[in-house]
Amino acid sequence: QVQLVESGGGLVQPGGSLRLSCAASGRIFNIDEMGWFRQAPGKQRELVATITSGGSLNYADSVKGRFTISRDNAKITLYLQMNSLKAEDTAVYYCNLKLRDFLARKLEYWGQGTQVTVSS
Repeated sequence: QVQLVESGGGLVQPGGSLRLSCAASGRIFNIDEMGWFRQAPGKQRELVATITSGGSLNYADSVKGRFTISRDNAKITLYLQMNSLKAEDTAVYYCNLKLRDFLARKLEYWGQGTQVTVSS
């Protein structure tokens, strides 16, 4: 089984910064992609940023230039550096992992989510 544990959320003032972390553990074979998604109250879950096994990055237009996704391959840990935070960034942030098992079957896992609140 695979587990994803997020940390780093909290309350921050507009213009502030936060760094989210997501530590993956368990039977992890071939990672295709890791990413961050978020869900605000009353809204659908949306992509924030992803990073592929080859290092390709993808960001939502709303966070480009403010957020940076990165990973530590040795620790199988994903990060999201969030700068210049805005009230509209308030949401529960979820870590996502897409991988293939030893039979090359595609599997997907989600973390439990961490709350980010941007408010003065």
